[in-house]
Amino acid sequence: MAEVAAGPGAVRAWAPAARRPPAHRRKRLDERGRADQHGAVEPLETVAGDATCPLAGGQKIIAHICNDRGGWGRGFVVALSRRWPEPEREYRRWHRGRAGNDFALGAVQLVRVRPDVQVANMVAQHGMKTGSSGPPIRYDAVEQCLRTVADHALAHGASVHMPRIGCGLAGGRWELIGPIVERTLCARGVAVTVYDHG
Repeated sequence: MAEVAAGPGAVRAWAPAARRPPAHRRKRLDERGRADQHGAVEPLETVAGDATCPLAGGQKIIAHICNDRGGWGRGFVVALSRRWPEPEREYRRWHRGRAGNDFALGAVQLVRVRPDVQVANMVAQHGMKTGSSGPPIRYDAVEQCLRTVADHALAHGASVHMPRIGCGLAGGRWELIGPIVERTLCARGVAVTVYDHG
């Protein structure tokens, strides 16, 4: 995964630090992934609003799904590009250089757009249209991406903000993606807010 600073700053490699959440945020789960009597999973909060305007203090990560073909121009990315040019620019640069970098399903690129906000470009959509193999969403890639985002959020004390990722152009179903969000982020003590726009 690469972390990209907005502006002329270059891409730098980032390796997640092995760091546990603070004791008050650690949760114990039973075999079904639910909290036992010693704590509760960080709740997944859903609000009406715009995921490009995260409702939280401190460090924030805006997570969204990208395709593996270099396409950017429909769906949530339009709102991102209206607010900040850097996520699109860095995604396109990442895709162009894919022969020599980690661009692939399951990869994440973090782009800093403000001192307290990063955008996570998560490659979890194969192509851009539903075909004989079903919708373009790849649930295993969503899970891999969100695990990486969780590592980064925990290492930097960040909350995570997103639309209903993968449920628009990617053709995914929230009843499958929601539980992935809960087990990769919420169960590890990462605060997550999902924004329903409109």
